Amino acid sequence: MAKPILLSVDDDSDVLRALERDLRAQYGAGYRIVACDSPQKALDILRQLKIRNDHVALLLVDQRMPGMDGVGFLQEAMSIYPDARRALLTAYADTRAAISAINQVNIHYFFLKPWDPPSEHLYPQLDDLLADWQAAHRSPFDGIRVLGTRWSPRSYELREFLARNHVPFQWIDVETSSNDPETKRLLDALGPEATNLPLVLFPDGTRLLESVPAEVAEKIGLRTHAQTSFYDLAIIGGGPAGLAAAVYGASEGLNTVIIEREAPGGQAGMSSRIDNFLGFPSGLSGNDLARRAVAQAKRFGVEILSPQEAIGFRIEGSYRIIRLADKSEISCHALLIATGVQWRRLDAPGVDRLQGAGIYYGAGATEAISCKGETVYIVGGANSAGQAAINFSRYAERVVMLVRGSSLSATMSKYLVDQIMETAKITVWTHASIAEVHGSTRLEEISVFCSDTNKTERVQANAMFIFIGAQPRTDWLGDTIERDEHGFILTGPSLMHNGARPNRWKLNRDPFLLETNIPGVFAVGDVRHGSVKRLASGVGEGAIAVQFVHQYLSKV
Repeated sequence: MAKPILLSVDDDSDVLRALERDLRAQYGAGYRIVACDSPQKALDILRQLKIRNDHVALLLVDQRMPGMDGVGFLQEAMSIYPDARRALLTAYADTRAAISAINQVNIHYFFLKPWDPPSEHLYPQLDDLLADWQAAHRSPFDGIRVLGTRWSPRSYELREFLARNHVPFQWIDVETSSNDPETKRLLDALGPEATNLPLVLFPDGTRLLESVPAEVAEKIGLRTHAQTSFYDLAIIGGGPAGLAAAVYGASEGLNTVIIEREAPGGQAGMSSRIDNFLGFPSGLSGNDLARRAVAQAKRFGVEILSPQEAIGFRIEGSYRIIRLADKSEISCHALLIATGVQWRRLDAPGVDRLQGAGIYYGAGATEAISCKGETVYIVGGANSAGQAAINFSRYAERVVMLVRGSSLSATMSKYLVDQIMETAKITVWTHASIAEVHGSTRLEEISVFCSDTNKTERVQANAMFIFIGAQPRTDWLGDTIERDEHGFILTGPSLMHNGARPNRWKLNRDPFLLETNIPGVFAVGDVRHGSVKRLASGVGEGAIAVQFVHQYLSKV
Protein backbone atom coordinates (compact mmCIF):
# COMPACT_ATOMS: atom_id res chain seq x y z
CA MET A 1 0.00 0.00 0.00
CA ALA A 2 1.27 3.51 -0.81
CA LYS A 3 2.37 5.67 2.09
CA PRO A 4 -0.13 8.23 3.42
CA ILE A 5 0.60 11.78 2.30
CA LEU A 6 1.49 14.90 4.24
CA LEU A 7 0.73 17.91 2.01
CA SER A 8 2.21 21.31 2.81
CA VAL A 9 1.19 24.47 0.95
CA ASP A 10 2.98 27.84 1.16
CA ASP A 11 3.70 30.47 -1.46
CA ASP A 12 6.96 31.43 0.27
CA SER A 13 9.58 29.15 -1.25
CA ASP A 14 12.01 29.47 1.68
CA VAL A 15 9.34 28.54 4.21
CA LEU A 16 8.10 25.71 2.01
CA ARG A 17 11.59 24.21 1.68
CA ALA A 18 12.16 24.42 5.43
CA LEU A 19 8.80 22.82 6.13
CA GLU A 20 9.43 20.03 3.63
CA ARG A 21 12.87 19.42 5.14
CA ASP A 22 11.56 19.10 8.68
CA LEU A 23 8.60 16.92 7.69
CA ARG A 24 10.81 14.59 5.68
CA ALA A 25 13.37 14.29 8.47
CA GLN A 26 10.75 13.24 11.04
CA TYR A 27 8.06 11.48 9.00
CA GLY A 28 9.68 10.45 5.70
CA ALA A 29 9.90 6.79 6.69
CA GLY A 30 6.17 6.35 7.16
CA TYR A 31 4.66 9.11 5.03
CA ARG A 32 5.09 10.64 1.60
CA ILE A 33 5.90 14.34 1.83
CA VAL A 34 4.39 16.54 -0.89
CA ALA A 35 5.07 20.30 -1.03
CA CYS A 36 3.28 22.84 -3.23
CA ASP A 37 3.71 26.62 -3.62
CA SER A 38 0.20 27.33 -4.90
CA PRO A 39 -3.22 26.51 -3.39
CA GLN A 40 -4.72 26.08 -6.88
CA LYS A 41 -2.00 23.60 -7.84
CA ALA A 42 -2.42 21.85 -4.50
CA LEU A 43 -6.14 21.31 -5.17
CA ASP A 44 -5.30 19.77 -8.54
CA ILE A 45 -2.83 17.48 -6.77
CA LEU A 46 -5.51 16.41 -4.30
CA ARG A 47 -7.92 15.58 -7.13
CA GLN A 48 -5.30 13.41 -8.80
CA LEU A 49 -4.53 11.70 -5.50
CA LYS A 50 -8.24 10.99 -5.03
CA ILE A 51 -8.41 9.42 -8.49
CA ARG A 52 -5.39 7.27 -7.60
CA ASN A 53 -7.11 6.27 -4.35
CA ASP A 54 -4.19 7.57 -2.30
CA HIS A 55 -4.85 8.68 1.26
CA VAL A 56 -3.94 12.10 2.65
CA ALA A 57 -3.27 12.27 6.39
CA LEU A 58 -2.38 15.94 6.85
CA LEU A 59 -2.99 19.32 5.20
CA LEU A 60 -0.53 21.89 6.57
CA VAL A 61 -1.30 25.23 4.93
CA ASP A 62 -0.12 28.84 5.16
CA GLN A 63 -2.99 31.25 5.91
CA ARG A 64 -1.88 34.26 3.86
CA MET A 65 -1.43 33.34 0.20
CA PRO A 66 -2.37 35.34 -2.92
CA GLY A 67 -5.58 34.32 -4.69
CA MET A 68 -6.77 31.98 -1.96
CA ASP A 69 -6.05 32.01 1.76
CA GLY A 70 -5.46 28.94 3.88
CA VAL A 71 -9.02 28.73 5.20
CA GLY A 72 -10.41 28.98 1.67
CA PHE A 73 -8.06 26.23 0.51
CA LEU A 74 -9.02 23.94 3.39
CA GLN A 75 -12.72 24.48 2.63
CA GLU A 76 -12.23 23.14 -0.88
CA ALA A 77 -9.76 20.46 0.19
CA MET A 78 -12.29 19.11 2.71
CA SER A 79 -14.66 18.27 -0.14
CA ILE A 80 -11.95 15.96 -1.50
CA TYR A 81 -10.35 14.62 1.70
CA PRO A 82 -12.70 15.35 4.61
CA ASP A 83 -10.85 13.08 7.03
CA ALA A 84 -7.39 14.62 6.64
CA ARG A 85 -6.06 16.50 9.67
CA ARG A 86 -6.11 20.23 8.99
CA ALA A 87 -3.54 22.74 10.32
CA LEU A 88 -2.80 26.41 9.56
CA LEU A 89 0.53 28.23 9.53
CA THR A 90 0.45 31.90 10.54
CA ALA A 91 3.22 34.45 11.02
CA TYR A 92 1.48 35.96 14.03
CA ALA A 93 -1.63 35.48 16.11
CA ASP A 94 -4.56 36.23 13.81
CA THR A 95 -7.85 36.14 15.73
CA ARG A 96 -10.00 36.63 12.62
CA ALA A 97 -8.28 33.76 10.79
CA ALA A 98 -8.59 31.59 13.87
CA ILE A 99 -12.33 32.18 14.17
CA SER A 100 -12.83 31.51 10.44
CA ALA A 101 -10.75 28.35 10.64
CA ILE A 102 -12.73 27.03 13.60
CA ASN A 103 -16.16 27.90 12.18
CA GLN A 104 -15.60 27.03 8.53
CA VAL A 105 -13.13 24.15 8.43
CA ASN A 106 -13.08 22.79 11.99
CA ILE A 107 -9.32 23.34 12.16
CA HIS A 108 -7.30 20.86 14.20
CA TYR A 109 -4.25 23.02 15.03
CA PHE A 110 -2.49 26.37 14.50
CA PHE A 111 1.25 26.64 14.05
CA LEU A 112 3.19 29.88 14.37
CA LYS A 113 6.13 30.74 12.15
CA PRO A 114 8.94 30.12 12.88
CA TRP A 115 8.49 26.75 14.51
CA ASP A 116 12.09 26.32 15.63
CA PRO A 117 12.99 24.05 17.20
CA PRO A 118 10.63 21.61 15.46
CA SER A 119 11.17 19.05 18.24
CA GLU A 120 9.22 21.40 20.53
CA HIS A 121 6.93 23.44 18.28
CA LEU A 122 6.08 21.12 15.38
CA TYR A 123 6.64 17.39 15.90
CA PRO A 124 4.75 16.80 19.19
CA GLN A 125 1.61 18.47 17.84
CA LEU A 126 1.86 16.66 14.48
CA ASP A 127 2.42 13.36 16.30
CA ASP A 128 -0.93 13.82 18.04
CA LEU A 129 -2.70 14.80 14.81
CA LEU A 130 -1.31 11.85 12.88
CA ALA A 131 -2.08 9.41 15.70
CA ASP A 132 -5.70 10.61 15.64
CA TRP A 133 -5.82 10.19 11.87
CA GLN A 134 -4.33 6.68 12.02
CA ALA A 135 -6.83 5.63 14.70
CA ALA A 136 -9.82 6.74 12.61
CA HIS A 137 -8.50 5.86 9.16
CA ARG A 138 -9.80 2.90 7.17
CA SER A 139 -7.54 2.07 4.24
CA PRO A 140 -9.28 2.20 0.85
CA PHE A 141 -9.11 -0.62 -1.68
CA ASP A 142 -5.57 -0.69 -3.01
CA GLY A 143 -5.96 -1.90 -6.58
CA ILE A 144 -7.84 -1.52 -9.85
CA ARG A 145 -11.23 0.21 -9.70
CA VAL A 146 -13.87 -0.10 -12.41
CA LEU A 147 -16.55 2.57 -12.71
CA GLY A 148 -19.65 1.84 -14.74
CA THR A 149 -23.31 0.96 -14.53
CA ARG A 150 -24.91 -2.40 -13.88
CA TRP A 151 -26.98 -2.34 -17.06
CA SER A 152 -24.09 -1.47 -19.39
CA PRO A 153 -23.04 -4.43 -21.60
CA ARG A 154 -19.52 -2.99 -21.88
CA SER A 155 -19.22 -2.68 -18.11
CA TYR A 156 -20.39 -6.28 -17.71
CA GLU A 157 -17.90 -7.51 -20.32
CA LEU A 158 -15.05 -5.75 -18.54
CA ARG A 159 -15.98 -7.05 -15.10
CA GLU A 160 -16.33 -10.61 -16.37
CA PHE A 161 -12.96 -10.34 -18.09
CA LEU A 162 -11.19 -9.21 -14.93
CA ALA A 163 -12.95 -11.76 -12.73
CA ARG A 164 -12.21 -14.68 -15.05
CA ASN A 165 -8.56 -13.65 -15.31
CA HIS A 166 -8.33 -13.55 -11.48
CA VAL A 167 -7.49 -9.85 -11.42
CA PRO A 168 -8.68 -8.25 -8.13
CA PHE A 169 -10.74 -5.11 -8.69
CA GLN A 170 -13.31 -2.90 -7.01
CA TRP A 171 -16.59 -2.38 -8.83
CA ILE A 172 -18.22 1.04 -8.43
CA ASP A 173 -21.72 1.37 -9.88
CA VAL A 174 -22.02 5.12 -10.42
CA GLU A 175 -25.82 4.90 -10.37
CA THR A 176 -26.44 2.86 -7.24
CA SER A 177 -23.46 4.44 -5.43
CA SER A 178 -24.36 8.03 -6.31
CA ASN A 179 -25.43 8.72 -2.71
CA ASP A 180 -22.17 7.40 -1.29
CA PRO A 181 -20.05 10.42 -0.21
CA GLU A 182 -16.75 8.79 -1.19
CA THR A 183 -18.03 7.91 -4.66
CA LYS A 184 -19.32 11.45 -5.10
CA ARG A 185 -15.91 12.87 -4.17
CA LEU A 186 -14.25 10.54 -6.69
CA LEU A 187 -16.66 11.55 -9.47
CA ASP A 188 -16.12 15.23 -8.65
CA ALA A 189 -12.36 14.75 -8.86
CA LEU A 190 -12.71 13.03 -12.24
CA GLY A 191 -14.85 15.84 -13.62
CA PRO A 192 -16.05 15.34 -17.23
CA GLU A 193 -14.06 12.09 -17.51
CA ALA A 194 -16.57 10.43 -15.18
CA THR A 195 -19.05 10.20 -18.07
CA ASN A 196 -16.71 8.07 -20.24
CA LEU A 197 -17.82 4.70 -18.89
CA PRO A 198 -16.69 2.08 -18.27
CA LEU A 199 -13.72 3.82 -16.71
CA VAL A 200 -10.80 1.92 -15.17
CA LEU A 201 -8.56 3.55 -12.55
CA PHE A 202 -5.15 2.07 -11.79
CA PRO A 203 -3.12 2.56 -8.60
CA ASP A 204 -0.43 4.50 -10.49
CA GLY A 205 -2.95 7.15 -11.49
CA THR A 206 -3.44 5.92 -15.04
CA ARG A 207 -7.03 5.75 -16.24
CA LEU A 208 -8.60 4.17 -19.30
CA LEU A 209 -11.79 5.81 -20.55
CA GLU A 210 -14.52 3.77 -22.26
CA SER A 211 -12.32 0.74 -21.59
CA VAL A 212 -12.30 -2.57 -23.43
CA PRO A 213 -10.67 -5.81 -22.18
CA ALA A 214 -7.77 -5.68 -24.66
CA GLU A 215 -6.64 -2.27 -23.40
CA VAL A 216 -6.88 -3.35 -19.78
CA ALA A 217 -5.03 -6.60 -20.52
CA GLU A 218 -2.12 -4.68 -22.00
CA LYS A 219 -1.99 -2.28 -19.06
CA ILE A 220 -1.99 -4.98 -16.36
CA GLY A 221 0.59 -7.08 -18.17
CA LEU A 222 -1.43 -10.04 -19.40
CA ARG A 223 0.54 -11.63 -22.19
CA THR A 224 -1.11 -11.32 -25.58
CA HIS A 225 1.97 -11.60 -27.83
CA ALA A 226 4.08 -14.70 -28.22
CA GLN A 227 7.67 -14.66 -26.95
CA THR A 228 8.87 -16.66 -29.91
CA SER A 229 7.59 -17.68 -33.33
CA PHE A 230 7.88 -21.47 -32.95
CA TYR A 231 6.66 -24.03 -30.40
CA ASP A 232 6.72 -27.81 -30.16
CA LEU A 233 3.06 -27.79 -29.12
CA ALA A 234 0.48 -25.04 -29.60
CA ILE A 235 -2.87 -25.42 -27.85
CA ILE A 236 -5.91 -23.42 -28.93
CA GLY A 237 -8.20 -23.03 -25.93
CA GLY A 238 -7.43 -22.73 -22.23
CA GLY A 239 -10.26 -24.78 -20.71
CA PRO A 240 -9.63 -27.87 -18.56
CA ALA A 241 -8.71 -30.04 -21.57
CA GLY A 242 -6.26 -27.50 -22.95
CA LEU A 243 -4.72 -26.77 -19.55
CA ALA A 244 -4.29 -30.49 -18.83
CA ALA A 245 -2.54 -31.00 -22.17
CA ALA A 246 -0.31 -28.01 -21.47
CA VAL A 247 0.69 -29.30 -18.03
CA TYR A 248 1.56 -32.76 -19.34
CA GLY A 249 3.25 -31.45 -22.47
CA ALA A 250 5.42 -28.87 -20.73
CA SER A 251 6.28 -31.20 -17.84
CA GLU A 252 7.60 -33.67 -20.41
CA GLY A 253 9.84 -31.14 -22.11
CA LEU A 254 7.67 -29.73 -24.90
CA ASN A 255 7.91 -25.99 -25.55
CA THR A 256 4.20 -25.24 -25.13
CA VAL A 257 1.91 -22.26 -25.70
CA ILE A 258 -1.82 -21.83 -24.98
CA ILE A 259 -3.88 -19.36 -27.00
CA GLU A 260 -7.06 -18.42 -25.14
CA ARG A 261 -9.70 -16.07 -26.55
CA GLU A 262 -11.20 -14.94 -23.22
CA ALA A 263 -9.70 -16.31 -20.01
CA PRO A 264 -8.16 -19.62 -18.92
CA GLY A 265 -10.68 -22.00 -17.42
CA GLY A 266 -13.27 -22.15 -20.21
CA GLN A 267 -16.90 -22.75 -19.31
CA ALA A 268 -15.86 -24.90 -16.37
CA GLY A 269 -14.02 -21.87 -14.99
CA MET A 270 -17.32 -20.01 -14.85
CA SER A 271 -19.06 -22.70 -12.83
CA SER A 272 -20.03 -21.58 -9.34
CA ARG A 273 -19.63 -25.08 -7.90
CA ILE A 274 -18.26 -28.44 -9.09
CA ASP A 275 -19.16 -31.22 -6.68
CA ASN A 276 -18.32 -34.38 -8.64
CA PHE A 277 -14.69 -33.81 -9.64
CA LEU A 278 -12.46 -36.58 -8.35
CA GLY A 279 -10.30 -35.65 -5.38
CA PHE A 280 -12.40 -32.74 -4.10
CA PRO A 281 -14.99 -34.27 -1.76
CA SER A 282 -16.18 -30.85 -0.59
CA GLY A 283 -16.37 -29.54 -4.16
CA LEU A 284 -14.63 -26.52 -5.60
CA SER A 285 -15.53 -23.54 -7.74
CA GLY A 286 -14.63 -23.37 -11.41
CA ASN A 287 -12.66 -20.23 -10.66
CA ASP A 288 -10.61 -22.14 -8.10
CA LEU A 289 -9.96 -24.97 -10.50
CA ALA A 290 -8.87 -22.59 -13.27
CA ARG A 291 -6.58 -20.63 -10.95
CA ARG A 292 -4.83 -23.78 -9.73
CA ALA A 293 -4.47 -25.22 -13.24
CA VAL A 294 -3.02 -21.97 -14.60
CA ALA A 295 -0.53 -21.78 -11.74
CA GLN A 296 0.48 -25.38 -12.38
CA ALA A 297 0.91 -24.80 -16.13
CA LYS A 298 3.02 -21.69 -15.56
CA ARG A 299 5.20 -23.55 -13.07
CA PHE A 300 6.14 -25.94 -15.89
CA GLY A 301 6.90 -23.04 -18.23
CA VAL A 302 3.71 -22.94 -20.33
CA GLU A 303 3.25 -19.64 -22.11
CA ILE A 304 -0.36 -18.41 -22.00
CA LEU A 305 -1.56 -15.79 -24.47
CA SER A 306 -4.82 -14.28 -23.21
CA PRO A 307 -6.88 -12.59 -24.43
CA GLN A 308 -5.78 -13.70 -27.87
CA GLU A 309 -7.71 -15.43 -30.63
CA ALA A 310 -6.79 -17.88 -33.35
CA ILE A 311 -8.59 -16.92 -36.55
CA GLY A 312 -7.05 -19.33 -39.04
CA PHE A 313 -4.29 -21.82 -39.74
CA ARG A 314 -2.42 -23.39 -42.61
CA ILE A 315 0.06 -26.20 -43.22
CA GLU A 316 3.56 -25.77 -44.60
CA GLY A 317 5.40 -29.09 -44.67
CA SER A 318 5.82 -30.29 -41.09
CA TYR A 319 4.78 -26.90 -39.68
CA ARG A 320 1.28 -25.94 -38.57
CA ILE A 321 0.99 -22.15 -38.72
CA ILE A 322 -1.64 -20.32 -36.67
CA ARG A 323 -2.89 -16.86 -37.62
CA LEU A 324 -3.89 -14.70 -34.66
CA ALA A 325 -6.37 -11.85 -34.38
CA ASP A 326 -3.58 -9.27 -34.03
CA LYS A 327 -2.34 -10.40 -37.49
CA SER A 328 0.74 -12.13 -36.09
CA GLU A 329 1.52 -15.80 -36.69
CA ILE A 330 3.11 -18.59 -34.70
CA SER A 331 4.15 -22.00 -35.97
CA CYS A 332 4.37 -25.39 -34.30
CA HIS A 333 5.04 -29.02 -35.04
CA ALA A 334 1.91 -30.21 -33.21
CA LEU A 335 -1.37 -28.35 -32.84
CA LEU A 336 -4.04 -29.27 -30.30
CA ILE A 337 -7.54 -27.79 -30.58
CA ALA A 338 -9.35 -27.51 -27.25
CA THR A 339 -11.70 -24.61 -27.90
CA GLY A 340 -14.64 -26.23 -26.13
CA VAL A 341 -18.11 -24.91 -26.87
CA GLN A 342 -20.02 -21.68 -26.47
CA TRP A 343 -23.56 -21.20 -25.24
CA ARG A 344 -26.23 -21.61 -27.88
CA ARG A 345 -27.98 -18.32 -28.56
CA LEU A 346 -31.57 -17.93 -27.43
CA ASP A 347 -33.71 -17.06 -30.43
CA ALA A 348 -36.41 -14.80 -29.02
CA PRO A 349 -37.32 -11.17 -29.78
CA GLY A 350 -35.35 -8.66 -27.72
CA VAL A 351 -32.67 -11.03 -26.42
CA ASP A 352 -29.78 -9.79 -28.54
CA ARG A 353 -30.65 -6.14 -27.85
CA LEU A 354 -30.61 -6.59 -24.07
CA GLN A 355 -27.63 -8.93 -23.80
CA GLY A 356 -25.37 -7.63 -21.05
CA ALA A 357 -28.17 -5.42 -19.73
CA GLY A 358 -30.05 -7.98 -17.66
CA ILE A 359 -29.65 -10.93 -20.05
CA TYR A 360 -26.51 -13.02 -19.78
CA TYR A 361 -25.11 -16.25 -21.19
CA GLY A 362 -23.41 -18.44 -18.64
CA ALA A 363 -23.01 -18.13 -14.91
CA GLY A 364 -22.44 -14.40 -14.66
CA ALA A 365 -20.02 -14.66 -11.73
CA THR A 366 -19.85 -10.90 -11.22
CA GLU A 367 -23.64 -10.49 -11.30
CA ALA A 368 -24.65 -12.77 -8.43
CA ILE A 369 -24.18 -10.26 -5.64
CA SER A 370 -25.95 -7.56 -7.69
CA CYS A 371 -29.10 -9.71 -7.65
CA LYS A 372 -29.52 -9.48 -3.89
CA GLY A 373 -33.21 -9.27 -3.05
CA GLU A 374 -34.33 -9.79 -6.67
CA THR A 375 -35.97 -12.58 -8.66
CA VAL A 376 -33.55 -14.28 -11.04
CA TYR A 377 -34.60 -16.43 -14.01
CA ILE A 378 -32.42 -19.34 -15.16
CA VAL A 379 -33.17 -20.69 -18.64
CA GLY A 380 -32.10 -24.32 -19.05
CA GLY A 381 -32.19 -27.65 -17.24
CA ALA A 382 -28.70 -29.16 -17.46
CA ASN A 383 -25.97 -29.27 -14.80
CA SER A 384 -24.58 -25.80 -15.50
CA ALA A 385 -28.05 -24.30 -15.07
CA GLY A 386 -28.53 -26.20 -11.80
CA GLN A 387 -25.17 -25.05 -10.41
CA ALA A 388 -26.02 -21.45 -11.31
CA ALA A 389 -29.44 -21.69 -9.67
CA ILE A 390 -27.93 -22.89 -6.41
CA ASN A 391 -25.31 -20.13 -6.51
CA PHE A 392 -27.84 -17.37 -7.19
CA SER A 393 -30.11 -18.65 -4.42
CA ARG A 394 -27.46 -17.45 -1.96
CA TYR A 395 -28.09 -13.85 -3.00
CA ALA A 396 -31.42 -13.52 -4.79
CA GLU A 397 -34.80 -13.44 -3.10
CA ARG A 398 -36.08 -16.07 -5.52
CA VAL A 399 -34.66 -18.15 -8.38
CA VAL A 400 -36.96 -19.49 -11.11
CA MET A 401 -35.67 -22.19 -13.44
CA LEU A 402 -37.44 -22.26 -16.83
CA VAL A 403 -37.27 -25.81 -18.21
CA ARG A 404 -38.74 -26.99 -21.52
CA GLY A 405 -39.30 -30.55 -20.36
CA SER A 406 -41.49 -32.02 -17.67
CA SER A 407 -38.71 -32.37 -15.06
CA LEU A 408 -35.01 -31.89 -14.41
CA SER A 409 -34.18 -35.58 -13.99
CA ALA A 410 -33.69 -36.28 -17.69
CA THR A 411 -30.99 -33.63 -18.17
CA MET A 412 -29.39 -33.04 -14.77
CA SER A 413 -27.28 -35.13 -12.37
CA LYS A 414 -29.25 -36.51 -9.43
CA TYR A 415 -27.11 -34.81 -6.77
CA LEU A 416 -27.96 -31.41 -8.30
CA VAL A 417 -31.66 -32.23 -8.64
CA ASP A 418 -31.69 -33.17 -4.96
CA GLN A 419 -29.99 -29.91 -3.95
CA ILE A 420 -32.44 -27.86 -5.99
CA MET A 421 -35.45 -29.64 -4.51
CA GLU A 422 -34.08 -28.93 -1.03
CA THR A 423 -33.50 -25.21 -1.70
CA ALA A 424 -36.62 -23.26 -0.78
CA LYS A 425 -35.67 -20.21 -2.83
CA ILE A 426 -35.57 -22.18 -6.10
CA THR A 427 -38.74 -22.78 -8.12
CA VAL A 428 -38.75 -25.07 -11.19
CA TRP A 429 -41.17 -23.94 -13.90
CA THR A 430 -41.56 -26.87 -16.30
CA HIS A 431 -42.94 -26.86 -19.87
CA ALA A 432 -41.67 -23.25 -20.05
CA SER A 433 -39.69 -21.39 -22.72
CA ILE A 434 -38.92 -17.75 -23.47
CA ALA A 435 -41.25 -16.23 -26.07
CA GLU A 436 -40.02 -12.63 -25.84
CA VAL A 437 -38.14 -10.24 -23.55
CA HIS A 438 -39.07 -6.62 -22.86
CA GLY A 439 -37.27 -3.45 -21.81
CA SER A 440 -35.89 -0.28 -23.32
CA THR A 441 -32.34 0.00 -21.92
CA ARG A 442 -32.42 -3.05 -19.62
CA LEU A 443 -34.45 -6.18 -18.99
CA GLU A 444 -37.80 -5.36 -17.37
CA GLU A 445 -40.15 -8.24 -18.24
CA ILE A 446 -40.16 -11.63 -19.94
CA SER A 447 -42.93 -13.49 -21.76
CA VAL A 448 -42.94 -17.21 -20.92
CA PHE A 449 -44.72 -19.69 -23.19
CA CYS A 450 -46.21 -22.64 -21.31
CA SER A 451 -46.46 -25.64 -23.64
CA ASP A 452 -48.73 -27.62 -21.31
CA THR A 453 -51.42 -24.88 -21.28
CA ASN A 454 -50.56 -23.29 -24.65
CA LYS A 455 -50.61 -19.88 -22.93
CA THR A 456 -48.06 -17.09 -22.62
CA GLU A 457 -47.47 -15.41 -19.27
CA ARG A 458 -45.70 -12.06 -18.89
CA VAL A 459 -43.72 -11.51 -15.66
CA GLN A 460 -41.38 -8.87 -14.27
CA ALA A 461 -37.66 -9.70 -14.41
CA ASN A 462 -34.40 -7.92 -13.63
CA ALA A 463 -31.95 -10.66 -14.59
CA MET A 464 -32.05 -13.74 -16.80
CA PHE A 465 -29.19 -16.22 -17.31
CA ILE A 466 -29.23 -18.57 -20.29
CA PHE A 467 -27.92 -22.18 -20.33
CA ILE A 468 -29.59 -23.84 -23.32
CA GLY A 469 -26.94 -26.17 -24.66
CA ALA A 470 -23.71 -25.49 -26.43
CA GLN A 471 -22.19 -25.42 -29.88
CA PRO A 472 -18.58 -25.51 -31.07
CA ARG A 473 -16.79 -22.49 -32.46
CA THR A 474 -14.84 -24.07 -35.31
CA ASP A 475 -15.55 -21.83 -38.31
CA TRP A 476 -12.02 -20.43 -38.13
CA LEU A 477 -10.70 -23.84 -39.24
CA GLY A 478 -12.16 -23.40 -42.73
CA ASP A 479 -12.55 -26.60 -44.73
CA THR A 480 -9.19 -28.09 -43.76
CA ILE A 481 -10.33 -29.96 -40.65
CA GLU A 482 -13.20 -32.44 -41.05
CA ARG A 483 -16.21 -31.82 -38.78
CA ASP A 484 -19.67 -33.28 -38.31
CA GLU A 485 -22.90 -31.52 -39.30
CA HIS A 486 -22.92 -29.60 -36.01
CA GLY A 487 -19.33 -28.37 -36.30
CA PHE A 488 -17.72 -30.81 -33.85
CA ILE A 489 -14.27 -32.02 -34.93
CA LEU A 490 -13.91 -35.61 -36.13
CA THR A 491 -10.99 -37.58 -34.73
CA GLY A 492 -9.56 -41.11 -34.80
CA PRO A 493 -12.10 -43.84 -35.62
CA SER A 494 -14.76 -41.24 -36.51
CA LEU A 495 -12.65 -40.33 -39.55
CA MET A 496 -12.55 -43.86 -40.92
CA HIS A 497 -15.13 -44.61 -43.62
CA ASN A 498 -15.61 -48.36 -44.15
CA GLY A 499 -12.03 -48.89 -43.06
CA ALA A 500 -10.68 -46.24 -45.42
CA ARG A 501 -8.50 -43.46 -44.13
CA PRO A 502 -9.54 -39.81 -44.55
CA ASN A 503 -8.98 -37.90 -47.75
CA ARG A 504 -5.57 -36.22 -47.98
CA TRP A 505 -4.19 -38.59 -45.33
CA LYS A 506 -0.70 -39.53 -46.53
CA LEU A 507 0.82 -41.41 -43.60
CA ASN A 508 1.12 -45.19 -43.52
CA ARG A 509 -0.93 -45.50 -40.33
CA ASP A 510 -4.44 -44.74 -39.14
CA PRO A 511 -5.12 -41.46 -37.34
CA PHE A 512 -4.44 -41.65 -33.62
CA LEU A 513 -7.43 -41.76 -31.29
CA LEU A 514 -7.54 -37.94 -30.81
CA GLU A 515 -5.97 -36.94 -34.12
CA THR A 516 -7.87 -35.08 -36.85
CA ASN A 517 -7.70 -35.71 -40.58
CA ILE A 518 -4.50 -33.61 -40.61
CA PRO A 519 -1.52 -35.43 -39.10
CA GLY A 520 -0.14 -33.61 -36.08
CA VAL A 521 -3.41 -31.74 -35.44
CA PHE A 522 -5.35 -33.09 -32.46
CA ALA A 523 -8.70 -32.24 -30.84
CA VAL A 524 -9.76 -32.81 -27.24
CA GLY A 525 -12.60 -31.94 -24.91
CA ASP A 526 -16.05 -30.68 -25.74
CA VAL A 527 -15.12 -29.51 -29.26
CA ARG A 528 -14.46 -33.11 -30.31
CA HIS A 529 -17.19 -35.20 -31.92
CA GLY A 530 -18.34 -37.95 -29.57
CA SER A 531 -16.67 -36.55 -26.46
CA VAL A 532 -18.24 -37.04 -23.04
CA LYS A 533 -19.25 -33.57 -21.90
CA ARG A 534 -17.76 -33.86 -18.45
CA LEU A 535 -14.90 -32.03 -16.77
CA ALA A 536 -12.97 -35.17 -15.85
CA SER A 537 -13.16 -36.58 -19.38
CA GLY A 538 -11.86 -33.32 -20.85
CA VAL A 539 -8.89 -33.36 -18.47
CA GLY A 540 -8.27 -37.01 -19.31
CA GLU A 541 -8.34 -36.38 -23.06
CA GLY A 542 -5.91 -33.49 -22.68
CA ALA A 543 -3.47 -35.72 -20.81
CA ILE A 544 -3.84 -38.64 -23.23
CA ALA A 545 -3.39 -36.44 -26.30
CA VAL A 546 0.14 -35.54 -25.23
CA GLN A 547 1.21 -39.18 -25.60
CA PHE A 548 -0.02 -39.13 -29.20
CA VAL A 549 1.78 -35.83 -29.73
CA HIS A 550 5.04 -37.47 -28.63
CA GLN A 551 4.46 -40.37 -31.01
CA TYR A 552 3.78 -37.97 -33.85
CA LEU A 553 6.83 -35.80 -33.09
CA SER A 554 9.11 -38.84 -32.96
CA LYS A 555 8.42 -39.38 -36.67
CA VAL A 556 8.61 -35.72 -37.82
